[in-house]
Amino acid sequence: MKKLVSFIMIFIASSLFASFKAEKIIDTKNIIWGMDFFDDSKMILSYKNGLFAIFDINSKKIKVIKKIDVFTKGQGGLLDIKVSLNYKNDNTVFFTYVKNKDNKGVTTLAKAKLINEKLIDIKDILVTKSATDTTRHFGSRIAFDEKYIYFSVGDRGKRDNAQSLSNHAGTIIRLNLDGTIPTNNPFIDNKNALKEIYSYGHRNPQGLFFDKNRDLLFSSEHGPRGGDEINIIKKASNYGWPKVSLGKEYWASISVGKTQEKGLINPIKHYTPSIAPSSLIVYSGKKYKQLKNALLLGALKLTHINVVKLDEKFNVISEERLFEDLQERVRTLVEDNKGNIFFATDSGKIYKIIEVKE
Repeated sequence: MKKLVSFIMIFIASSLFASFKAEKIIDTKNIIWGMDFFDDSKMILSYKNGLFAIFDINSKKIKVIKKIDVFTKGQGGLLDIKVSLNYKNDNTVFFTYVKNKDNKGVTTLAKAKLINEKLIDIKDILVTKSATDTTRHFGSRIAFDEKYIYFSVGDRGKRDNAQSLSNHAGTIIRLNLDGTIPTNNPFIDNKNALKEIYSYGHRNPQGLFFDKNRDLLFSSEHGPRGGDEINIIKKASNYGWPKVSLGKEYWASISVGKTQEKGLINPIKHYTPSIAPSSLIVYSGKKYKQLKNALLLGALKLTHINVVKLDEKFNVISEERLFEDLQERVRTLVEDNKGNIFFATDSGKIYKIIEVKE
């Protein structure tokens, strides 16, 4: 490993990839849960404590622009944030947060206008039916395709929630971009199901990304003790939790459910021991040629960026672990319109990935 005095940089070399370094560009001192670019050089950040901030990557200046009330107990707080695909025309940003409803936390999708670097006109889109007496497994990530917005909700610490269509816990939800329910949602005609549900049987999905090149929705989720997953999300599909899992109970080396069952979707990759994946992107840029179409996951427990490459049939052909020596819990990743990759950590730092030319 090489160390430079002027920057905190961690280098890694692998058999498949060129060398990369992670350059620290700011330390916010806050847990950054989500971040997205709204122009070429500025990001909007969501902090777990309920603050929104704008970060200019050129000037390295950061300013807090808004604070909202959030349920912050346990894993609660302000969660993901995504800029509208049509931001230049509608100035809209979407975010998820944990809302206090009768002293219980519920994952909520909301939107606001970002105009002149001020966040205004904040409105809830969907306050999910996901309340429990626990303070864990809220999810949540947001993804778009051209027509729909998707967001994930954890099982809220109650396993059986994930197999019930009468609540939103343990599901991925699909809505129209205006917040209405699509008429072709899979359970629209099921009187016993919530109409917003797109897929179910999830434990705690904290990675969600729509890959335009493959026309696929990918997700990643936390398993219990082992059994973290990467999934391809399909309409109406059941991903098995807790009937099927590759993880074990926390209190003993006993499997949680079966390892597979007919009719339930298996992950395309699982991790045992757990890496604790908290974000997911599919790299589409041209800057890092060896990362083209790779899945990049931020790992909390094993503190690295996990790089997964797939073949045409979506079989995993390689896995690499970047920046393990950084020893940072990687919370979120984002790619800008020039193909640069940035990631943020639970310690509040934002890093930029730089390829080292040899």
